[in-house]
Amino acid sequence: MTSFRLATLGLAPLALAALVLSGCTSPSNPTDPFEATGETIAFSGAAAGPAGACSTCHGTRGQGDGNLAPRLAGLDQGYALRQLEHFASGARRNPQMYRIARRLDAGAREKVAAYYAALPWGVAANSRVGKGEDCNAAILYHAGVPARGIASCASCHGADAQGNAGNPPLAGQPAPYLARQLDDWASGKRYGDADGAMTTISRALSAADRQAVAAYAAGLAGGGDGRSVPAACPRTRRPDRPDGA
Repeated sequence: MTSFRLATLGLAPLALAALVLSGCTSPSNPTDPFEATGETIAFSGAAAGPAGACSTCHGTRGQGDGNLAPRLAGLDQGYALRQLEHFASGARRNPQMYRIARRLDAGAREKVAAYYAALPWGVAANSRVGKGEDCNAAILYHAGVPARGIASCASCHGADAQGNAGNPPLAGQPAPYLARQLDDWASGKRYGDADGAMTTISRALSAADRQAVAAYAAGLAGGGDGRSVPAACPRTRRPDRPDGA
């Protein structure tokens, strides 16, 4: 009997330790500290690890890298969240983003999308118009070329390229990034847009057109700038007006 009591008492400290340790993962602290907020996810990578931190490629303020990493600051939360889901599922192809997005759970994706949506972003200077190629880009953006099956970019992304909940902003994005996306739509590497509009338009554009319109859209400042084909463009190149004026 004495041996049984000693054995029972000997288990008590172990049971107590188990209870104490279990308190470390109690519902009162259910989340990983690196997933506490969208900001911590952006800088820590959370479950994706430090190499998956958004800030590594997209900048400390979500401004992008000026090249192939887009700005995330000010991006509509719903749009950003959908892109993370597409990356995670493989519907949008990018090996690096696939590895990152699939490791973040739904809650983490929502937090980081909300964080970037709330960040301000600096408005870029408007594209300088006057050269023939700039006018071509302005016409493509604001008027399109219906005869070639090219709808205007402005019809979906806005005359000031600010986008909306369904279509992303183009203003302030790195021009090389926008050009790469157009190339990917054209080649079929990116797909799944409503009615295949981006695929149709991108394939109708020449490589030079894609580069030019990407640079023009990236430089739109919003406000009162760039809301129509500029007056500096030759009168004969104004298909946005019935009389060509």
